[in-house]
Amino acid sequence: MKNVRIWFTKEYECKYISHLDLNRCMLRAVRRGGLPIWYTEGFNPHPFVTFPLPISLGIDAKRECMDIRIVDDTYDITQIPSAMNKYLPRGIQVFDATYPQLDPKYICFAKYSAQLSADGVEDKTLKEKILDLTKLDSVIIQKKSKAGMKDIDVLPYIKAMDFKFDNTCSFEVILPAGNTKNVALPLVIKAIENNLSLELNYSITKLDMFTEEMKQFL
Repeated sequence: MKNVRIWFTKEYECKYISHLDLNRCMLRAVRRGGLPIWYTEGFNPHPFVTFPLPISLGIDAKRECMDIRIVDDTYDITQIPSAMNKYLPRGIQVFDATYPQLDPKYICFAKYSAQLSADGVEDKTLKEKILDLTKLDSVIIQKKSKAGMKDIDVLPYIKAMDFKFDNTCSFEVILPAGNTKNVALPLVIKAIENNLSLELNYSITKLDMFTEEMKQFL
């Protein structure tokens, strides 16, 4: 028996698939692809599968993963992408299968790219307005937690936005992610909306995951 980490994309219309439906979709591909997946024991056995850092609804993802356990130690895991992809939609495609090197608890950051726009506002002007927010002492927004609503200062994350071009409002940013601390990019964008009194259109792509030492999660 061995653990396997399956790497896949989640794009196009599939970015609107809920995590529960994604789980069903992947398990269906696992079964139809003939992977020798391990089932839990007990009264109600079910296939063992976990997602180390589930993607939020509406966000594209270039490097997502899920962990399974297979019972056949001789099974060639390089077959997994081709075995599963024939049963997956175009927006969810497996591109690799590896043996896990790190426990999911070591995920601390996620890298995103994003494009912002606002009706009636030029991209360059919108970018300048966002950069003006970095001159403030704080940019507060409320976030729902298990203990109730709490204030979050997202100014450090606005300052971390790396804008790539002068005339566009495209950027990359690395945000806390994982079990101990998680800051969603839509929350940061909502705070920007509140401070600028603008309704923003945005597209977000999750690019990668990293450890506390900023090493790629493997």
